[in-house]
Amino acid sequence: MSTEPALARQKVNLRRPDIMAAVQAQVLSHYRSELVEQIRASGHVLSAGELTIRLAKEFGFCYGVERAIDLAYAARRAYPDRRIFLLGEIIHNPDVNDQIRRLGIVTISGKPSEEEMSGLGPEDIVIIPAFGTEVGTRRRLEEKGCLFVDTTCGDVMSVWKRVRQYSRESVTSIIHGKAWHEETMATSSQARASGNGHYLVVYNLEETDYVCRYIEQGGNKQEFLEKFKGAYSEGFDPDLHLEAVGVANQTTMLRGETEEVQRRLRAAMARRYGEAELGRHFRFFDTICGATQDRQDALEKLLREPLDLLIVIGGYNSSNTSHLAEMGEARLPTYFIKNASKMESADLIRHYNQHEHREIETRGWLPAGRVTVGITAGASCPNNLIEDTIRRLLELRGISVQEVLRGT
Repeated sequence: MSTEPALARQKVNLRRPDIMAAVQAQVLSHYRSELVEQIRASGHVLSAGELTIRLAKEFGFCYGVERAIDLAYAARRAYPDRRIFLLGEIIHNPDVNDQIRRLGIVTISGKPSEEEMSGLGPEDIVIIPAFGTEVGTRRRLEEKGCLFVDTTCGDVMSVWKRVRQYSRESVTSIIHGKAWHEETMATSSQARASGNGHYLVVYNLEETDYVCRYIEQGGNKQEFLEKFKGAYSEGFDPDLHLEAVGVANQTTMLRGETEEVQRRLRAAMARRYGEAELGRHFRFFDTICGATQDRQDALEKLLREPLDLLIVIGGYNSSNTSHLAEMGEARLPTYFIKNASKMESADLIRHYNQHEHREIETRGWLPAGRVTVGITAGASCPNNLIEDTIRRLLELRGISVQEVLRGT
């Protein structure tokens, strides 16, 4: 008996004009900022008194994030009486996820437990978030007969295509990313979709160099497997599965670092097997998200301007936002905040320390007198949160927001 009709109804198409027109109006009401739009129109600069605010040329919501949010809102509007579940977070922004929950969409684990699975049925709708879901999770939901609203970003799916291609060619996917991140877990699962592929996740250049040394010189297999525990496929054997590798990446990593990962792996393979044999042992495709790169490039340009400090706004578990903060930290005082409430006073700010994985307090963060503040935001941060941050900076300097609005 064919399963095509059943599977066809498991994917929900919500792109009807009547639904999307209403959804876009609702989304704008929740996340739009006239102030941010005015500053953009004024050359991305706002000056008031002794305070100057410079916005990066590219920041905030990308197309993939906007699409994911639109589809979640559309699901609620199209099916007002149906139960709708979301796998984990729609995107990595707590304010947006709170807003999604207020629509009556219930959050379950990104990798649902047996108890959560047992409560799902054919009439339930499950939203797959922007960074996708693991192959095994999707198959379990298909078996339950759930309807899908798939918001997986197109850039993520492009990486999946490459990883599946590597698998078909018996090439191990070396994925530059964070093994614990939902996107990387989903991508890794694609290598195993047909049951015979392999993958290894490398987080940074130190781990890449370790792999390169193993490729060239061999080493202690047990030490290798212990070092990368939780970051490789079942049955992975470095003595066998590093003979032919293809580089892929989590789409939100730093482009320069991903390029260096592939350069070092290519060089190791060339030394091990010779340039003439490189085509049999090494593959690489550029799979960095365009929006991620645009935001990194825009911040690089902003950092060339005279700035006293940088504020980066976004969810603390947002990969693309964390890399923006890393870029800033290398150059000037940088404060990674999830919303304006973290700027408690001109003396005290609470911000995320990526090295300690916790919020910390910094005093004396906003200098007196003339000051220029740079602002950027991750691809999952809505404009209304950026406006809140700008308004808070003006308040801390005793500047009337209404006066500024009249002047822009």
